[in-house]
Amino acid sequence: MTIRFEPSPESETAAKLRAEVRAFLREEIAAGSFDPSRVEPQAKFDRAFSARVGARGWIGMTWPREMGGHGRSFAERYVVTEEMLAANAPIRAHFVADRQSGPVLIKYARPEVRDQLLPRIVAGELSFCIGMSEPDSGSDLFAARAKATRTNAGWSLSGTKLWTTLAHKADWMIGIFRTSPSTEDNRRHGLTQFLIDMTSPGITVRPVLFPSGEHDFNEIVFDDVFVPDEHVLGELGDAWKQATSELAFERSGAERFLETFGLLAPLVDLIGPAPQLREAESLGRMVARLHTYRHMAMAVSGTMDRGGEPVAEASVVKAGGTQWEQAMVIEARRISRLIDDDGPARDRFEDALQRITAFAPKVTIQGGTIEVLNGIVARALGLR
Repeated sequence: MTIRFEPSPESETAAKLRAEVRAFLREEIAAGSFDPSRVEPQAKFDRAFSARVGARGWIGMTWPREMGGHGRSFAERYVVTEEMLAANAPIRAHFVADRQSGPVLIKYARPEVRDQLLPRIVAGELSFCIGMSEPDSGSDLFAARAKATRTNAGWSLSGTKLWTTLAHKADWMIGIFRTSPSTEDNRRHGLTQFLIDMTSPGITVRPVLFPSGEHDFNEIVFDDVFVPDEHVLGELGDAWKQATSELAFERSGAERFLETFGLLAPLVDLIGPAPQLREAESLGRMVARLHTYRHMAMAVSGTMDRGGEPVAEASVVKAGGTQWEQAMVIEARRISRLIDDDGPARDRFEDALQRITAFAPKVTIQGGTIEVLNGIVARALGLR
């Protein structure tokens, strides 16, 4: 197998959509809906904003029309995502549901469940979280030990999930639980996906705070949590196939290289219009890497529009993009120390640097660690 990133130039339709999104964001900022200079996680969750995005038709863009979606391309969805992230818009109330939970429901949920939830996701009314990682297993999905035990009326969930983003705000979780033991020959065997109401009795959500005290990650303890049969997603024991496809959505988007992007504009302002050679070189390297990952992510969107499942390519984007995000923070800090400016530009830069530094370490954890992603790529290349 080869890993390919086919060039996917922006179409006229996508360019027109980009202009529409930018106009919408300008209106929202002018109305005081959000402050693009705020980069901390809690500033990016706003259900009212998500409802307005939904009203524009920008949630569920790639979903089939017969299921409440808009039948548009992944390239168009990429445009909306990129513009929202670049502006630090508060999209997190709907983002996980739009990016991956909705597509999972479309593929694997029962019709009555889809009819209940998909229209509300498209309207920006529901927030989802993903229950994959566990204590002592990191991003090794197949090491999951949280169990689902058969009962007369459904399933009983017990165990712990960790690093679960926004679980304290989510309405629903799509979680992976072990319904039967793995085997020596197949570690993938025995994992099943469940749709879980986060208000169910027996669920305890515990915050995992950043050093700054900000709250984004969580530990979730399941103590005999009941899930009905109709909330089993797909086939019993087949979650590994479903999750592999799901992670292609999670790992390939603009969010994998734009999460620390909010530091770049304050750095440019601090450098000023007449940079020294070392400053210009540093900034040039940052922007070059940014554009590289941007075009790689656009290529992944193009592959999905052609019906492909670019799991390995998405892993490359995620691994490289998140390494770039952390490297940018380090380089921005280094180059800023060489600039003699103690005015307002310095204050804005230092404020952004402090806030982004506090959560930058998480970017190489969420969606799969570098080691796990490198393993996926190696397997795709036949190296393991």
